[in-house]
Amino acid sequence: MSLSKKILFIEPFYASSHKVMEDQLQKYSRHEIKLLTLPGRHWKWRMHGAAVTLAEKFMLMDYNPDLIIATDMIDLSTFIALVRKKINTTPIVLFFHENQLTYPWSANDPDTKLNRDRTYAWINYTSSLAADKILFNSRYHMESFLSAIPDFLYAFPDYRNHDTVDSIIAKSNVQYIGMELKQFYSKNKRETNVPTLLWNHRWEYDKCPEVFFECLYRLSKEGAVFKLIVCGESYKKYPDVFDEARTRLSKHISHFGYVQSKERYIELVQSADILPVTNNQDFFGISIIEAIAAGVTPLMPHKLSYPEHLDPIMYPKCFYNTHEDLYQKLKTMIQDWSNQLPSLADQVKHYDWSNIIESYDLTFENIIKEH
Repeated sequence: MSLSKKILFIEPFYASSHKVMEDQLQKYSRHEIKLLTLPGRHWKWRMHGAAVTLAEKFMLMDYNPDLIIATDMIDLSTFIALVRKKINTTPIVLFFHENQLTYPWSANDPDTKLNRDRTYAWINYTSSLAADKILFNSRYHMESFLSAIPDFLYAFPDYRNHDTVDSIIAKSNVQYIGMELKQFYSKNKRETNVPTLLWNHRWEYDKCPEVFFECLYRLSKEGAVFKLIVCGESYKKYPDVFDEARTRLSKHISHFGYVQSKERYIELVQSADILPVTNNQDFFGISIIEAIAAGVTPLMPHKLSYPEHLDPIMYPKCFYNTHEDLYQKLKTMIQDWSNQLPSLADQVKHYDWSNIIESYDLTFENIIKEH
């Protein structure tokens, strides 16, 4: 076994799925991973200011890593410039949880109206140039980002630097998210003729809750018999459709609202049967993998990262192409629930840390060795 390496993991937005993944990486890796973080709030300010704050913190640390990993929420170019006297030739990896070049912007975000939305994509672009290696959390994420760069650069008036695209492509690779999935495995899946539908995503615009609930309104109006669990993280401001759905679908609801307890969340996911997914953005899809691991049957759009998790050719019932297709397939699932697919948990077990941590550790070692 290779000797343990010293790795600094920089996370300007240390919250939610970022925090969980990085804490668990630190827990399972054979390497010594030290986290350098800021609280997960004010994401736009993090992308501007975190580089300065975290550079100051790093310069004061008595820690000389063999490898530095930073996530996409930092202006990596600025960070490197401020710590160059300390890092020497230490290799630096940029890890993309998400990116601001292909992430769909909210129509209510004032930056889109003021034409300032390119600012954050530019930070991702220059950070990619500054990094020695780039890791994306899915192949879809990598390919969508890389293919979008040429058009992004074309929007500028001159000196568009299209020659930089190939250098970014050459140092890019995929490293799927590791997860603690064993806690979701359900040995005794309950049998019922009344399936429970599940929403376990963030309550945000990019998850398209209007599409999800409109489909359920239609099914309910036509007399479909189902139960509904709505959980997932919510914020002070969230789409109004959630409040509307709580009233209009009240006769179906078993649970509605965010749960603080991880144990209770797992129980709710394990008690569900069908996961209709309407997301317009998912670079990986942690909540979907959790549900599949718990034995819930997904019904997902045939796009984004989802075909990487389940083979659409082997499991065509789990994918749809249009909103009408979603409605028809979900209606069929509900009506004929007793003849649905068996658990697909085995199809996602490779994301469990016990199976994926070796890939992380070897990737880190190889980057250090090659540099």
